[in-house]
Amino acid sequence: MKLSNHGLSGPPPAEKIIRVEHHQKKPCLHNISLEILLKIMAQYGPRLVVPIDLKKKPWEQKHPLHNRWHPDIPPVAEVTAHELFRVEMVDFSGGAITNNHTAHDVKHVDPLTNIYESRPNKVYKIYISLPMAPPTPRLVVPIDLKKKPWEQKPPLHNRWHPHIPHVAAVNTGEVFRVEMVDWTGGAIKDDDSAVDIKFLDLSSVHYLSGPIRIVDNDGIPAKPGDLLAVEICNLGPLPGDEWGFTATFDRENGGGFLTDHFPCATKAIWYLEGIYAHSPQIPGVRFPGLTHPGIIGTAPSMELLNIWNERERDVEENGIKSSKLCEVLHSRPLANLPTTKSCLLGKIQKGTTEWEKIAKEAARTIPGRENGGNCDIKNLSRGAKVYLPVFVEGANLSTGDMHFSQGDGEVSFCGAIEMSGFLELKCEIIRGGMKEYLTPMGPTPLHVNPIFEIGPVEPRFSEWLVFEGISVDESGRQHYLDASVAYKRAVLNAIDYISKFGYSKEQVYLLLSCIPCEGRISGIVDAPNAVATLAIPTAIFDQDIRPKKNKVPVGPRLVRKPDVFKCTYDGNLPITRNQSATS
Repeated sequence: MKLSNHGLSGPPPAEKIIRVEHHQKKPCLHNISLEILLKIMAQYGPRLVVPIDLKKKPWEQKHPLHNRWHPDIPPVAEVTAHELFRVEMVDFSGGAITNNHTAHDVKHVDPLTNIYESRPNKVYKIYISLPMAPPTPRLVVPIDLKKKPWEQKPPLHNRWHPHIPHVAAVNTGEVFRVEMVDWTGGAIKDDDSAVDIKFLDLSSVHYLSGPIRIVDNDGIPAKPGDLLAVEICNLGPLPGDEWGFTATFDRENGGGFLTDHFPCATKAIWYLEGIYAHSPQIPGVRFPGLTHPGIIGTAPSMELLNIWNERERDVEENGIKSSKLCEVLHSRPLANLPTTKSCLLGKIQKGTTEWEKIAKEAARTIPGRENGGNCDIKNLSRGAKVYLPVFVEGANLSTGDMHFSQGDGEVSFCGAIEMSGFLELKCEIIRGGMKEYLTPMGPTPLHVNPIFEIGPVEPRFSEWLVFEGISVDESGRQHYLDASVAYKRAVLNAIDYISKFGYSKEQVYLLLSCIPCEGRISGIVDAPNAVATLAIPTAIFDQDIRPKKNKVPVGPRLVRKPDVFKCTYDGNLPITRNQSATS
């Protein structure tokens, strides 16, 4: 393979003209900018430069392989410096080792060529080969990225209800694959505007894949009262769609944790390169993601659904003791009550009597609840296992809202790197597990919560800068052990500090929502202050952001441009300004 850097000794500037040859069915790109190239790569995925046909021998491959080192072996492909490309490979024996219950093939592999050589002059015993390796995970919910959520087959849904019929069934112990659209169903585009964020129809989210019925190997489905153990075997972005977005909503349409400070809709686009992400709108930052589903949950029973609707309606209609959060007005609504607007119920057809009835009572997917749901736990990644209560026969498992990366709290609301993606899962049924392991924290046996195990795979950082917050708001008012106020102050402290290094506060706000930062409640008993902390891995930046003896090196050289895409705020709600903060 020949590497061409066209005379460049470092990363090419955005305006540098480069040349890339794409293979069949993909655009042939000549004289394009690096920024445009990144967008095309995000749409089509890494360019395949050395394909492999597993049905052919090594010497039959279209791009010939080699098993020696020599300077005169000619290249079979050419790539450009900094281009993300894909290389496929046979196993080291070239397919000579087979998937069976014998070591016969290993015994006679030619160690000089690593290619299996037939030996016609020898007589061997006849063996019966049986498959040993597990088959490729069965795809139970496919996604066509060219279609809208309501056009998918099998259909998607964006509500919780026990009567939404399952679209697939799997056995315990089976590894199966589920594909998902991003949480908006493709409404947010890879472009240079935040208008799609500002006017997003939030009554349509989240679009979920499922429900999936779970049965054991005897054909007996999961029963109410069981625990469903769901192991995440593998996950990632959908091939050919390796990009994502992070955003803040307009204060009149969704808002967020700091909506009183940041009322405008903003958006940053992220391009995914293997385990890493980078954004043209937030330069100087590159980090590995901890990919996970924001939503994974089981269907509620009618009894549990009624409990949800009653308690959430009470909050929305009667308010709370204070109409303020951290001394600013709450984002509206206070709760996301059932609505027929933009309701999608899987196989149930809109306009039918059944649809009308279910749409009026089906729960929205915005909050996490007893069934799991939208808990946005960033550590539910590869190798993790979640134990979900079962409330209906078959469990009716659904999942969606895939994140390439997210910070603890997802503070900007649309705060992860949102993307389309896939999960490969394996389920077990623990009979009677709810009563055995989950103690109700409420008036009924249904008031329980899932538990989960963290997987063994996550980014490794050794140096962190930690910001502290206490239960004192921006006006100086003391709150009593309020962890929300404390965490808000920790986030604001981090935003103000990092903005000293050339970033806008909008850039930092989005960054803290999606990087793998660690939020903690450090103290909750020392009245009157709760103490919350936010730890930021310093290695993600291309500069040292630690406090030093000399002053912060401010100036035009450090101003990070371009900024995030931003819309104007047209509302009349008051905006909180911290007079002591950095302007």
